[in-house]
Amino acid sequence: MPLTRDFRTTIMERAQRDREFREELLRESLEAMLNGNPQVGKDMLRDLINATIGFDELARRVNKSPKSIMRMFSTNGNPYSNNLFSVIEAIRQEEGVRLEIAAVR
Repeated sequence: MPLTRDFRTTIMERAQRDREFREELLRESLEAMLNGNPQVGKDMLRDLINATIGFDELARRVNKSPKSIMRMFSTNGNPYSNNLFSVIEAIRQEEGVRLEIAAVR
């Protein structure tokens, strides 16, 4: 059965209207990266950026070009940790959340 709606469009629309969904998308993207799935994490962050702050505004806040930020989150992108953490900090501030990490067995 084919999907009747583009998945990314659905994600973006939900993220635009649902703060808890955005927070969960941020949390899950970071969790994916920390658990060895960096591409999944980058894809989720890219969706969150598109649905909220946008690449132009994000680039302005982290003092990078929008194209540089887009490349970081492309399929072949491999952002330096300081760039990735700057992006995460800008998103964290935009959403008004504090992040915590917990080790779980």
